[in-house]
Amino acid sequence: MAIRRCRAGINVLEAARIRVRNVFSNGLPVYMSFSGGKDSLCLAQVVMGLIQAGEIDPSQLTVHFIDEEAIFPCIEETVQEWRRKFMLAGARFHWFCLEVKHYNCFNQLYNDETFICWDRYKEDVWIRKMPSFAINTHPLLKPRTDTYQDFLTKLCPDGICITGVRAAESLQRLQNISRMGYAGSRITSRYQVFPIYDWKDNDVWLYLMSENIRLPGIYMSMWQTGSTRKQLRVSQFFSIDTARNLVKMDEYYSGLMERITRREPNAYLAALYWDSSMFGRSTYARKENEKDMPARDYKAALMGLFSDMDRNFPTEHSRYIAGRYRKFFIQVSSIVDNNDCKKIYEGLVSGDPKLRTCRSLYQRVYTRYINRAKKERGQDG
Repeated sequence: MAIRRCRAGINVLEAARIRVRNVFSNGLPVYMSFSGGKDSLCLAQVVMGLIQAGEIDPSQLTVHFIDEEAIFPCIEETVQEWRRKFMLAGARFHWFCLEVKHYNCFNQLYNDETFICWDRYKEDVWIRKMPSFAINTHPLLKPRTDTYQDFLTKLCPDGICITGVRAAESLQRLQNISRMGYAGSRITSRYQVFPIYDWKDNDVWLYLMSENIRLPGIYMSMWQTGSTRKQLRVSQFFSIDTARNLVKMDEYYSGLMERITRREPNAYLAALYWDSSMFGRSTYARKENEKDMPARDYKAALMGLFSDMDRNFPTEHSRYIAGRYRKFFIQVSSIVDNNDCKKIYEGLVSGDPKLRTCRSLYQRVYTRYINRAKKERGQDG
């Protein structure tokens, strides 16, 4: 579906403030998801600024933080700081430590690709201690089955949810947000509003600087170790976004890797293979390691993977992802080159639980094909 962009007569900050005011003007309970990451901090500051200006009622607001156990110490410190701010302002802050299900990129070796946060059977190897004030059970939760998204959807049926989701974060988010507007939905089926959905990366960093908001130290650590601005995304340790940075982060957080491998033994893979296709790396070190290897026919490699789905993708989740990749590969097989096939192959083997890489590759291949066709048509004319 084509996505049309329209220029507004106000800046993105003022637009976000208008959206937040409109949400609170309904008089309904307002639930804000908070993670301690950069986007979440921007939304929190927008909301806090309107509370302090007396433009919205803090008694309507409940902030939800889902503690995923496997988080950096600086993220916990940041959330603690904002918990105090919101509670002093008159809002409620619910800190959940629940047995919710997560994807675990290290467990592809087993017929299980999940990580259960705060697993009751593994309390002796928890990465962190559970805060004393945390909520660790809830009647609406299906322990060990629900993801935190499933749980939050059930938790907020009587009000409106606001989150710091941005369309610029990924092609998937851009398409999803565009579909919500295209379908004529007044708010989305889950009663969600995304006040900063149109903020670009530069808007985020500029706002954080202008408001003098203290960032979790993990962002500076990632920047110092070579991550680009696009790669400055923080999540729980066993997602593919964070797993590739674990080895380097051990330099900044003493003993972190030891605690992680005690909790998840397969995390040693990050130490051995972090600079390889397993984690989608394309660094100079990897190129040096692979420079003497014979050229590989990646189209043939993909066809080999797809020829025996049950054997090569032993779990239900991995087969679902592989099926989406296979459908994409069949669609583009006549217009891709070996380098495209390499990208598709690496996206598949490194794990793509949210299909972000797949959607990005789809856009890359078809955009190039369309541009080439336009150029050839212009030359023929």
